[in-house]
Amino acid sequence: MSPAPVGFVGLGSIGKPMAHRLLAWEGGLQVFDVAPEPVAELVAAGATAAESVAELARACDVVCVMVRDDDQVRDVIGQVLAAGREGVTVAIHSTVAPHTPASIAETAARHGVAVVDAPVSGGPMGAADGSLAIMVGGEEAAYAACAGVLALMGSRIHHAGPIGAGTRMKLARNLLHFVAFTAATEAQRLAEAAGIDIVELGHVVRHTDALTGGPGAIMHRATTGPIPEDDFWHGVFGHVLALGEKDLRFATQLAHELEVDVPLAELALERLGPGLGLRQETA
Repeated sequence: MSPAPVGFVGLGSIGKPMAHRLLAWEGGLQVFDVAPEPVAELVAAGATAAESVAELARACDVVCVMVRDDDQVRDVIGQVLAAGREGVTVAIHSTVAPHTPASIAETAARHGVAVVDAPVSGGPMGAADGSLAIMVGGEEAAYAACAGVLALMGSRIHHAGPIGAGTRMKLARNLLHFVAFTAATEAQRLAEAAGIDIVELGHVVRHTDALTGGPGAIMHRATTGPIPEDDFWHGVFGHVLALGEKDLRFATQLAHELEVDVPLAELALERLGPGLGLRQETA
């Protein structure tokens, strides 16, 4: 017996390629979006268009939601619950506020509907080739109900814990993402003031981050606490700290000479050591 269709609501820049991956689902794919163009594209590829979210929820055991914000997520969930069908599992892929998933799950449970928060990382490219990282929060049974669907969209699926854990993990990941973007703008200003081609600097950064792993290269320890001196990571991070403080000092000196404001670099010089878990006076 074939499984029920999977449903997908929200066919934006990431949602649409995610939904394309679900065309491989044995039970078929139903889609809904307020914009007709992406719906028509998915239908041409083999999906079925639902007339409403409620219609989709009545036909599908798993409903994936990738809409813009908390208000839209709540609106879609309300329409799913209005369908009156128990046993549905909703996977919220949108990045929402930390407490939104638990609030939605509590309401949904009263209607016999399970919810997981399953935000994604990897952008449209990862969505298109099925290599997204998907961070899931929710009960084991709810996770199991949608695991096969998630596996079609991502190559790294992590059940992070109870409802809300996926969102908390995604927010931590994006904190790094956008703080790093802000640091990149400081580096560009410094390079530009120093007469460096900042487009070529971008090529160098992307090339070397692909080799070294970028900021994720230091993210191997299971704790952020201080590192004992006899710990393997003490020596590794001691080397990182020595190089980092040296280069940050040189960079901030150059920035001061060129009258470029680099507050993140100055803060990094102060906090790199404690952040790495090494016991030392702040720089």
